[in-house]
Amino acid sequence: MNRIGLIVAGALLALMLFTSTLFVVDQRQLAVVYALGEIKEVVTDPGLKFKMPPPFQNVVFLDKRVQTLDSPETRPIFTAEKKSLVIDWLVKWRIAEPRQFIRNNGTDMRNLESRLSPVVQAAFNEEITKRTVRGVLAAERDKVMQDVMVRLKDESKAFGIEIVDVRIKRVDFVADITDSVYRRMESERKQVANELRSQGAAEGEKIRADADKQREVIIAEAYRDAQKVKGEGDAKASALYADAFGRDPQFAQFYRSLEAYRASFRNKSDVMVIDPSSDFFKAMRGGSSVQSAPAAPAKR
Repeated sequence: MNRIGLIVAGALLALMLFTSTLFVVDQRQLAVVYALGEIKEVVTDPGLKFKMPPPFQNVVFLDKRVQTLDSPETRPIFTAEKKSLVIDWLVKWRIAEPRQFIRNNGTDMRNLESRLSPVVQAAFNEEITKRTVRGVLAAERDKVMQDVMVRLKDESKAFGIEIVDVRIKRVDFVADITDSVYRRMESERKQVANELRSQGAAEGEKIRADADKQREVIIAEAYRDAQKVKGEGDAKASALYADAFGRDPQFAQFYRSLEAYRASFRNKSDVMVIDPSSDFFKAMRGGSSVQSAPAAPAKR
């Protein structure tokens, strides 16, 4: 029984020892084999690999995909015009020389990022200080990224990495300058708005003045035409009256008497003192021999 237990224990120990000599390299990784603290081999091909059991050999895996380094903090950079700009950038990189990478940065990629960030920031500082704000924002933006990438390709060899791409994500003024720019833009927009309002008010006054002028002209022409028509009507009426009165003088006298009565009895509150037998009431009494129309009595 003890013999069987020893056999089983030996088999398990042999199995554990055998499995410790195996390791699998993923296609997204590369493996670094250490022999007593020294880099023995770098395995870049994926698959099942063999090594000596620990502690004679150990394996460390590194990601060989393209990594992204973002600007850790936004520091103002002065342009050639002494204007402060804030640049947000990113750098794409990957491991090119695993041995060099491990010697300089160890196996933790965060060590590389903490050392690479100041180098990238310094490269941007040197390139931005050569150019104006307009050049950094538009005209020479691509040239800035290309020049920074050329500088980093030379300096990245010491880190054992390859710079794949360099990009500027955002270019902005510092907070104080941004506020002043916004205030200036706001004042300019208000000035333009006030100019447009004043122009609109002037155009409105011009339109109203023209409309008032046209109104006065139309009213004057209408009054002129009305007076002309009225004059023609009065002339025709006078001609008709003259013709009618010429044909029948007694009717003309009677009509004038009626007009006198109408002018005299216009208001109910009028008071007249008159002799009923006077010529004024002759037309009412039926008198037809009166030669002239009665005159209206004085009112009190």
